[in-house]
Amino acid sequence: MSLPKDPKILWKAPLGSLGLGGIAATSEYVLVSERGLNDTFDVFRCLNAETGNELWAYRHPAPGQLDYGASSRATPIIAGDLVYFYGAFGHLHCVELKTGAIVWQIDAKQEFKVEEKLAWGLCGTPLLVDDKLIFAPGSPEASIVALDAKTGKVLWKTPGEPASYGSLNIGTLGGKRQIVGHDASTIGGWDVQTGTRLWTLKPKKEGDYNVPTPIIYDGKLLVTTENNGTRLYGFDSSGKIIAAALATNMELASETHTPVVVGDNLYAIWKDMYCLDLKNGLKQRWMKEDDAFASHTSIVADKDRLLITTSEGEVILLAANPKEFQLLGRMKVFADEKGLYSHPALVGRRLFLRSSNSLVCVELPE
Repeated sequence: MSLPKDPKILWKAPLGSLGLGGIAATSEYVLVSERGLNDTFDVFRCLNAETGNELWAYRHPAPGQLDYGASSRATPIIAGDLVYFYGAFGHLHCVELKTGAIVWQIDAKQEFKVEEKLAWGLCGTPLLVDDKLIFAPGSPEASIVALDAKTGKVLWKTPGEPASYGSLNIGTLGGKRQIVGHDASTIGGWDVQTGTRLWTLKPKKEGDYNVPTPIIYDGKLLVTTENNGTRLYGFDSSGKIIAAALATNMELASETHTPVVVGDNLYAIWKDMYCLDLKNGLKQRWMKEDDAFASHTSIVADKDRLLITTSEGEVILLAANPKEFQLLGRMKVFADEKGLYSHPALVGRRLFLRSSNSLVCVELPE
């Protein structure tokens, strides 16, 4: 597979504002967030995946201003016949996927007494696991919370620090199934059933934004941030992290980009593109300079290929080749884009990608 020079755009749908949140899609539906009514409402749209026609829109008042705009930062979550939206001011919604009818809604800032004012808002995409919707309001009494995904009822809440700007993850580490992620200044693990905090690790250097999502790899935790670089941590038999990192790479120090793992290799972008060897102390296999990597990027991966979208609206296809940077093609989807931060969605051969004012469906080659 390669990429044509010019994209095959199946449809293009206008959007009313810039949006930072990722796109969610199935073969039938595409979900995307934006702002409306003079930037005082969160707007979540559902489009027909075949045509781009709007099926419904869900609107909720959410006045306020944030750096990089006030739109939702979170990716919608599709779960059966329900979809979950999380706004940057803490409004969490559960609606019917087919109709957009409200099932339940919670104002997390009010419900959990969130007083911390985050410059970028509440950003992390909630985590759906075991019929629980887990997210991080970041208040002293409810640093992290689990809701019943069907009803919105609070199942547990754990005190702690303000929220980070990143998302949580879940996996088995040291034989213990646990939630892992950042709060404002530390990395932590939490019990899935009770919310009990299992461990805390404070990085050596302060001031990380803690945006990239931690990755679970081979029973270990992979973390990357701008001040502390990329680290690989092990766990003891009780499921607690071992403070001394197994490996560290200070060259890769991403502020916003979450890397991907393919096999035993990490592919990531921080001003340049890197391939690191996870079995050999995060040693650099190769590094590639390209102007396209100068700002924020997103990567979608399978076992053979990497599909990169850049902040300027370019799509780049690479082979997942640990021996060398192997370009398979690149195409410009948006001609005059400078601030594409939204993560795309890929369903089969259809790539759903947004610009500052539109959403497009691009058909990729066989």
